[in-house]
Amino acid sequence: MLQTKKKRPRLRKTMSGLIMLTLFSSLVFPLSAGAESSQPSFSQVEFTNKNVQAGQTVTVPVVLKETEIPIKAYNMQINYDTSALEVVGITPRTGNTNPSFTTVISPADFYANVNSEEGWVRIIWVGTEQQDWISKGEQLFTIQFKAKNNATPGQKLLKVNLNDSEHWHFENVEPVYEASAQLMGGTITITTASSGGNSSSPSTGSSGGGSAAPSPVTSAPTTSSTPVATKGVDIYVNGQKQEQSATASTSTIDNKVTTTIHVDNNKVINQVGNGLRTLLLPVTGTGTNAVVGELNGKLVKTMEGSNAQVVIQTDTGTYTLPASQIKVDQIVRQLGGSASLEDVKFQISIVPSNDTKKAAIEAAASKMNNTTVIAAPVDFEVKAVYQGQQVDVNRFNSYVERTIILPKDTDGSKITTGVVLQADGTMLHVPTKVIKGTTNDAAVINSLTNSTYALIYHPATFTDISNHWSRTDVEDLASRLVVEGAGDNTFAPDRSITRAEFTAVLLRGLGLHSPESAVTTTFTDVNANSWYENEVQTAVSYGLISGYTDNSFRPNDEISRAEAMTIVSRAMKLVDLAKADASETANLLDSYSDGSKVQAWAAEPVASAIKQGLVQGADGKLMADADISRAQTAAIVKRLLAKAGLI
Repeated sequence: MLQTKKKRPRLRKTMSGLIMLTLFSSLVFPLSAGAESSQPSFSQVEFTNKNVQAGQTVTVPVVLKETEIPIKAYNMQINYDTSALEVVGITPRTGNTNPSFTTVISPADFYANVNSEEGWVRIIWVGTEQQDWISKGEQLFTIQFKAKNNATPGQKLLKVNLNDSEHWHFENVEPVYEASAQLMGGTITITTASSGGNSSSPSTGSSGGGSAAPSPVTSAPTTSSTPVATKGVDIYVNGQKQEQSATASTSTIDNKVTTTIHVDNNKVINQVGNGLRTLLLPVTGTGTNAVVGELNGKLVKTMEGSNAQVVIQTDTGTYTLPASQIKVDQIVRQLGGSASLEDVKFQISIVPSNDTKKAAIEAAASKMNNTTVIAAPVDFEVKAVYQGQQVDVNRFNSYVERTIILPKDTDGSKITTGVVLQADGTMLHVPTKVIKGTTNDAAVINSLTNSTYALIYHPATFTDISNHWSRTDVEDLASRLVVEGAGDNTFAPDRSITRAEFTAVLLRGLGLHSPESAVTTTFTDVNANSWYENEVQTAVSYGLISGYTDNSFRPNDEISRAEAMTIVSRAMKLVDLAKADASETANLLDSYSDGSKVQAWAAEPVASAIKQGLVQGADGKLMADADISRAQTAAIVKRLLAKAGLI
């Protein structure tokens, strides 16, 4: 969730050739008028993996490995690491070179441009005649790279944004269909001049796959120093020590000294028959706060089938991850589908955030009243790595627990919540509870996403709740950034709340700040750019709201208690709280004098809220059709989070 939107590189229009290139790109790739509608055909492109010594040049062939129908046009932008590589030539498949990178090259129409400052190559090709079309196994072009003399040894990935048609687009011959093109390979392994690296031979092993997917395929982190000699370490299976079932190595990754635990996957898999439930990797007292636990896909898949979880335990914190939340099969498909499970490495890491993120958190806190950052931010990450390619595992189907250990002598009572930093520089709540320890207190954070987390102290109160029954609940949620005041340091606890406002408070409490997946809301009365547009889209994506039969949501209408309970009952599934069954529903409603007045559509949701103690009624009545107040909303949301063990 701490995601900075990268500026999309675009062609510089400073030369007439590039102006023509850009115009040509926009004209070629939309489907022709009247073209037949069809499922995209499948194609597969390979950037051949290569090794090269620092200071030497290597040629990378780009080949159409598979295609159902010949290709007549393509467009791609290839990004590379300018700190290690520079482009010295591009050769079309006919052998003509392009030293200026801006001119048209025959045959057909081949355009190329290199931006050596930003580190990208843009290529557009269109076959003008049938004999130009590219078939299976034919080469598209080659790129000549030079590894810079000061290049750090390691793997560098030629990266393409497969989700952006401006950067990756293929079309078949008439009738024109878009080709669903996957990408394989593209790893350039740089060795030192004395290491004997071969600048022209491909690296060993099969090529990795990189295909368009919800989580982009990027380059894996590069180790900037040679790991020290590994040593055997103990891990725990179901609480029992397993001696010499893993090794530990220390290296420098992104300027952080990192301890990596490599699990002996086969030894752990053999424990499945004994009922594998928990795999604990304790890495404490090493002097390094950045820790990575590494398992292969075969082990993760086996643990998934056993409903097992992996736990990474460090001096900084603990990450408890059910294997089922990794979704191994989905990740392998994103890597091209051909990767062997044994060759895919899953890296689960706990890493102190870099200085940029620390500064961003401090800047966000400084813009808020009465807010102090108590503990430095920590990154919790899960990555799948295969032959230099990487897929980030960022979203889960259920809440995943992380624990941040507070520095010694830090008072846990001075923490009001954990937060994540948004791209716009604001901080938002994630469900957090503080646990007192004998030496160090700890904050337990639960979230449906991976992100960077920090801990803050943000005490809050309002002048009009000092004697109100809801004071404790309102102050708690206000200190967590879940509810806001009504102006002039007041809360207006008895004022009714609208449907949009109730939805927003519930989402903030649950830590749901963006849609689970791409959704298009069709509500006729939810206007684009309204303050609640994102909240409505998020609630729809998680199945919390559905609107009315006339396709409206009525965001500004006051919400009734029955309507509020219906939304809350849907949230109960997310936090794993049981709902009332049919017999319970009847009995629970009958215990109130107006229970029979609850409409059929609201009966089960209202009964479920009663079952979990989220609502209690007043004077023996439910008053399901009455408007719900701001104070009641705060109380219900707090009870929901507490009942689920999230706060």
